[in-house]
Amino acid sequence: MSSTMPNSLADGRYQLGQLIGRGGMAEVRVALDTRLGRTVAVKIMRADLANDQIFLSRFRREAHAVAQMNNPNIVNIYDSGEETVTAEDGGTEHLPYLVMEYVKGQTLRDIIKANGALSQRDAEQVMLGVLNALEYSHRMGIIHRDIKPGNIMISEQGIVKVMDFGIARALDDSAATMTQSQGVVGTAQYLSPEQARGETVDMRSDLYSAGCVLYEMLTGRPPFTGDSAVAIAYQHVSEVATPPSALVPGLPKMWDSICAKAMAKDRQNRYATAAEFKTDILTFMNGGVPVATAFNPLTDLSNMKARKQAEQNDPTATAAMSPTMAMPTAAMPGAAETATTQAFNPVTGQFEAIPAMQPAGGTTVKSRAEQRAEAAQANRKKKIIIGSIIGAIVAIIAILGIYVALHGGASMVEEQVEVPDFTSMSGVTKDKVRAELKKLGLTPKITDDATSDKPEGTVTKQDPDGGTKVDKGTTVEVWFSSGPQSTTVPDVSDMTQSKAISTLTSADFKVADTVQTVDSTIEKDKVVKTDPEAGSSQAKGSTITLYVSTGKTAMPDVTGQPLGAAQQTLTGMGLGGSMSTSEEYDDNVPEGSVISTNPAAGEYVDSTMTISIVVSKGKQPVKQVTLPTTIALGTNSATVSAVTAQLEALGLKVEIASGNPTDGTAIVTAVNPGLGQTVDEGSTVTLTTKSATNSGSNGGSGDNSGDDGGNDGGNTGGDGN
Repeated sequence: MSSTMPNSLADGRYQLGQLIGRGGMAEVRVALDTRLGRTVAVKIMRADLANDQIFLSRFRREAHAVAQMNNPNIVNIYDSGEETVTAEDGGTEHLPYLVMEYVKGQTLRDIIKANGALSQRDAEQVMLGVLNALEYSHRMGIIHRDIKPGNIMISEQGIVKVMDFGIARALDDSAATMTQSQGVVGTAQYLSPEQARGETVDMRSDLYSAGCVLYEMLTGRPPFTGDSAVAIAYQHVSEVATPPSALVPGLPKMWDSICAKAMAKDRQNRYATAAEFKTDILTFMNGGVPVATAFNPLTDLSNMKARKQAEQNDPTATAAMSPTMAMPTAAMPGAAETATTQAFNPVTGQFEAIPAMQPAGGTTVKSRAEQRAEAAQANRKKKIIIGSIIGAIVAIIAILGIYVALHGGASMVEEQVEVPDFTSMSGVTKDKVRAELKKLGLTPKITDDATSDKPEGTVTKQDPDGGTKVDKGTTVEVWFSSGPQSTTVPDVSDMTQSKAISTLTSADFKVADTVQTVDSTIEKDKVVKTDPEAGSSQAKGSTITLYVSTGKTAMPDVTGQPLGAAQQTLTGMGLGGSMSTSEEYDDNVPEGSVISTNPAAGEYVDSTMTISIVVSKGKQPVKQVTLPTTIALGTNSATVSAVTAQLEALGLKVEIASGNPTDGTAIVTAVNPGLGQTVDEGSTVTLTTKSATNSGSNGGSGDNSGDDGGNDGGNTGGDGN
């Protein structure tokens, strides 16, 4: 039963991003913690292992083990939980996950793979970080049990981080070295001898693995390699690694001693604590002599081989070895005076001292019978040693046999290949997948994925995952998208934002944005509507916008603001759905700014209302008026009444010059401004007037040079005379 990996966890709190790592038990993705706004790494158990109680307990144990630890050299665990997902058969599964500190950098494995052996200084700094982490975890009562380069991160700032406590156990629970399927836990190339033999483990088992890591950093290769995990485990139990200085010319032999101390077969001869291991490294790098120089089986490998060859040629060779050939122990006071013969024990990984038999006279003289007896005793010891080795091998084979029986007879030593990761490749076709898998000896199975929102022909998933090692002949199923399918947008109105996102995500939609909107009918922080709207048919994978209610709110005062700023304020409050504008002249409000709104400021509104906005056109422009030239000034037609009516009809004001006749029948003789002049509407025009008839005295003054009125006056005056 396979399930689809969700896009988010914890009701949308952790938005999952790209895949950054994959292991045998889980995959790791980068994610955004939307609540705290930080980048994290989320480790999610593989769906096919979700019902395996062994792996579930391992996964939960890791969360429990690391959650109680806080050390700069250990990757922190922030959160854990289980996500409910829908499987392909319609059932539900619970995927456990861990939210961890996101470390941007590389694993030590990748660094060694790309660059080879590290410098002595770099190897020292990395090892000190690892030992700091182990010293802390051991003090907290936790044994890691899987120290290897792949579980050591080096950040971009050079900080060493130990991770993956997936098989860690408490010290009082360390006897459980095997899984229920009798599989030895740990990684073969860094496995302690007691782990390989299925015995109890303790802190020194971690230190053995750390010694293997130090060896690989110095040489660029693990201490033991082989064609299978069984072959490598056998070497850890019974063989001694080549000294690092023999592989790296110029490397100080003191590193041989430090590695030998850490990788001693018998844990009694290893470093007792991580602090002791760390002290030796610091002492050596600062020019001192570490305690580890007291014992060095790696550098004595050639002597061991020479003695074995001598014993094969002459059974009495060991007994006849002179004191000058014996190897004294440098740590023992007076070693030169009490020289001893040392025999190598491949079970313990040590050279064990055999005191020389000396008579009272001080010379070593033995009879032939004594020499034969000692040779026979040496043979018996050798048989015991060989029997121990064979017993260990038989135990390992028995473990493998039980594992094979529990897994349907599948052979662990059967040739395995790595499954390609088709999901990360571009331009992958069905034919290409078939050809690639057949070339690797795997059986392809192509399946159409009708639930994917990706373009048709895109690889959506595969089982087993890319990077997994499987036996040849294994079926690898690869799903290809048959194109986005349409589905109905669910109605999430009146839901909380997190629940709405979860509902839409489960319906194969994406939520890209949320918009705050005012709605007095919907409780604050609950969904008002979606865009596209609920009930509409949309392609799977489409983006949905959520409109979230801010509840009932008061109309803001936007008077005096420019129209654009006012509209932006209203839209930001969710009131911009329906707005209308009109314009009016206003001498007090600048052009383009808001004069008033309806509803007015302070009134309660919601997003369903239409907001009316009155915008100022500025000051009303003044109309220009031209004084008519048709007025016959000074004539009987240009009476004050007639001229006044004509000018007022044009929007002008009329006044009579001081001292002039104001009677309506008076004659207008002049206007100011003059006829034909353009003036502002409402301007005042001053009229100069005279009486309609003149007296006799006035008539005498008339002459022919005056206007028509003057002539009339002159004629009248003449008649008077």
